[in-house]
Amino acid sequence: MPVNGLPPYDTNNIFARILRGEIPCKKVLETEYALAFHDIAPQAPTHILIIPKGAYVSASDFNTQASPEEMAGLWRAVAEVAKPLEATGYRIICNMGVDAGQEVPHFHVHVLGGRPLGVMVAKPA
Repeated sequence: MPVNGLPPYDTNNIFARILRGEIPCKKVLETEYALAFHDIAPQAPTHILIIPKGAYVSASDFNTQASPEEMAGLWRAVAEVAKPLEATGYRIICNMGVDAGQEVPHFHVHVLGGRPLGVMVAKPA
């Protein structure tokens, strides 16, 4: 179910629970500032989520509230996760709010690849 992507932060969202170790994940990378793991409902052969370890609900929240170290740490994790896909290409997606289809109220980045991904957004009818 889409969420609005606005504060307050829900400490019981699934990504917060994964960060606390209450729910397992198929981990790809963990750093001081970020955790990357496979999406449980992949939309491409490679579909990895990268989340900051801090409590941020959206890119806007993260970009205005996170420290420079947290920002650099998250985007370095995204780059490391995406690196194996550079030869053929990849897509990075961050959804915010209902219209974008954000489902978890914790900022996260999707890295998708491993096949041609088609158009970025369906054209209006």
